[in-house]
Amino acid sequence: MTELFALWLPILLSAVIVFVASAVIHMTPLWHKNDYPKVPNEDRLRDALRPLAIPPGDYMVPRASSSKDMSSPAFIEKLKQGPVLVLTVMANRSSVSMNKNLIQWFIYCIVVSIFAAYIASRSLAPGADYLRVFQIAGAVAFVGYAVALLQMSIWYERSWSLTNKSLFDGLIYALLTGGTFGWLWPN
Repeated sequence: MTELFALWLPILLSAVIVFVASAVIHMTPLWHKNDYPKVPNEDRLRDALRPLAIPPGDYMVPRASSSKDMSSPAFIEKLKQGPVLVLTVMANRSSVSMNKNLIQWFIYCIVVSIFAAYIASRSLAPGADYLRVFQIAGAVAFVGYAVALLQMSIWYERSWSLTNKSLFDGLIYALLTGGTFGWLWPN
């Protein structure tokens, strides 16, 4: 067993490395450039939704008021007529600043690295073999960065293509995290 405090450097450094890698992945025209295509008639859609003043949040359209209502002929007709959608409404913005998102993402990277450190520290002694550290820390990081994303495609019909790209990102982040822990594992 390794003391968790002894892993402060791989925790922070792996978070920084993943943060930088994610910036490169998302800011360059690699595989994410077409993740969210433009809606046909975007201006018309915006004009139709604006007067509704929908507060920020997540919505389902149509939405049944009860499980009994889900099988009613009226609700089934709404499903047939469409559109059927899951809608996330964000707060209006006066700029495209992503500072809040980036800070939250970095904190998330630290949290994933802490979990990877915790599991690895309970499993491995100081001086453990690089590959064993890499396997355990990388597997935990993959779960933290990627596995939960599958639920969005299963339950909310998010594009499997988008989910698969995000799983690939998670694999890259996991490999970087595992490699950092293996490299900096205490003797």
